[in-house]
Amino acid sequence: MGDSDGGKKRNGISRSLKRFFGVGDFGFSFMTNIETYYFTYFLTNIAEFSLPIVTMITTIASVVDAALSWIYGVILDTFKPMKWGRYRSWLVVIPWLVPFLYAFQFVRVGSGTAAVVIIIAATITSHIAWNIPFVANISMINMASKTPEDRMALSSSRAIWQSLGRVFYSYVGPAVVAVMAGIVGEKNSYGATAFAFAALMAAGYFAHFKMFEGYEETGAQEIERMRRELAEKKARGRQDKGNGLLKCLTTNPYLLGLTVADLAKYIYSFVASGIAVYYFTYVAHNKDLTATFILISSLLGVAASYLSKTAAKKFSARNTVIYAYLAMAVVLVLGFLFYRQPWAVIILVSLAQFFCTMTNACGPALYADCAIYSEYKTGKNATGLIMGLSNIPLKIGVVSRGILISACLAIAGFNLETVEKGITSPQLERGISMGFTIIPAIAVALGAVIMIFGFRLTRDKIEKYSAELEKRK
Repeated sequence: MGDSDGGKKRNGISRSLKRFFGVGDFGFSFMTNIETYYFTYFLTNIAEFSLPIVTMITTIASVVDAALSWIYGVILDTFKPMKWGRYRSWLVVIPWLVPFLYAFQFVRVGSGTAAVVIIIAATITSHIAWNIPFVANISMINMASKTPEDRMALSSSRAIWQSLGRVFYSYVGPAVVAVMAGIVGEKNSYGATAFAFAALMAAGYFAHFKMFEGYEETGAQEIERMRRELAEKKARGRQDKGNGLLKCLTTNPYLLGLTVADLAKYIYSFVASGIAVYYFTYVAHNKDLTATFILISSLLGVAASYLSKTAAKKFSARNTVIYAYLAMAVVLVLGFLFYRQPWAVIILVSLAQFFCTMTNACGPALYADCAIYSEYKTGKNATGLIMGLSNIPLKIGVVSRGILISACLAIAGFNLETVEKGITSPQLERGISMGFTIIPAIAVALGAVIMIFGFRLTRDKIEKYSAELEKRK
C-alpha cells in the first residue's frame, strides 16, 4: 500500500507496530543520554568555559526548553495538515534536521560571546526540532488505536524499546565517544557522537512513519472532511464559538489530575538518579556500586515495560499506575529503614524503578484516554495538544531535581572540604538517604492519591466514549 492520498484506512494494530513501535524511541534514548551524561562535561573540560558561563548556558537552555514545552501540541493541532496527515507527517519532515542542529551543541565554534551564543542556539533549536516529532509520535498512538488494549499495546512496546535504549547506551555510548575521538579528535568527538545518535533517532522515526501508514487521514482527506463538517454546521445554522483548543482544556478535569500525578514519577526518577552517586559515595562508601545500581534498575525497567501490558489488561492502565505508585512508596520507605545496608537499598530502589517504568509505559495510554474524553465532550480532536502536555511534568521534574537535591544536601550539612577528607557524619548519611528514598516516596504517595481522586476515567467509560466517537464519524 503506497503513500497515496487515497490510501485505505487500516483497522487494528499491525504486527510490525506491536513488535517494533518504539525503535525511534530507542534512538531517542541514545540521543538524549549524550546530553544527560556529557553536556556539562563537554562545556567544562572540552569547550573550557568557566563555571559561571556553563551555569548560564545550561540555565538559559533549560528554562527556554521548559517554557516551550506546552506549545508543540498546539502547533500540531493548529497548523494545516501536511500531505501524510496532521501528526504522521511530522515524523518524516523534521527529524532529519536534528543531527545537524544537535551536533553544534557539542562543538565550540570560535571564541568569546559568539561561541556561547552558538551553543545556546543549537541547544534550543535542536530541542524544538526533536520535541515536535516526539509529540507527534505519541499522538499517533491515539490515531492507530481503537481500544484501551490497543493503546496499551503500543505504549508498552514503546516503553520496552525506551528501556532497551537505556541499557544498551550504558555499554555503547562511552565506546562510541572513544571511537569518534580516534577519528575526529577529542574536541569533536562529542559533536560527532551526537550527530550519529540523532541520525539513529531520525531513522527510527522514519520507521514509525512507515509503520503508521494508513492509520491516519491524509492531509487532503482531513481538509475535505473539515470542509464538509463546516458546510453541515452552516446548513444547520450552527457555529463554533470561542477557542476550541482552550475549551478542550477547561472541560477536562481528568487531564489536570493526570498531569499533576505524573509529576510524582519524575520527581522520583530525577531526584533518585541524581542523588544516587552521593548515597553510594558517602553512605555506602563504595562509589563503584553506582554503576551496578544503574544496570540492575535498567534491566528491571525492561522487564516492567514488557509486563505493563499484562498488568494494564488485568487492572486497567489507571489502576496499574495507582498500584505501582503505592508499591513504590512502600519499597522506598523500606529502603530508608535499611539505608545502612547498600545491597538492600540497591534491591529496594531498583524495585521502585521497576514500578516507575510500569507507570511510564501506561502514561501515553492515559493521555490518549484524556484526548478521547476531550473529543467526546467538545467534538474537537485535540490529541496533539493533550499528548504534548505530557512534556510539562517531565520538564518540571528536571527543575525540581536541582532544587530538591541541593536542599537535601544543605539540610544534611554537606561540606565538600570535609567529605573529600573522608569525614562523614550520621546526619549527612541520614540526610542523603532521605533524599534517595523518603522524598521520592512522599511524592509518589501523593501521586497515588491524586490519581485515585483526580483521574476517574475508567476503562468502561473510555470504551463508551470511543464507541460514541466512532458512531459520530
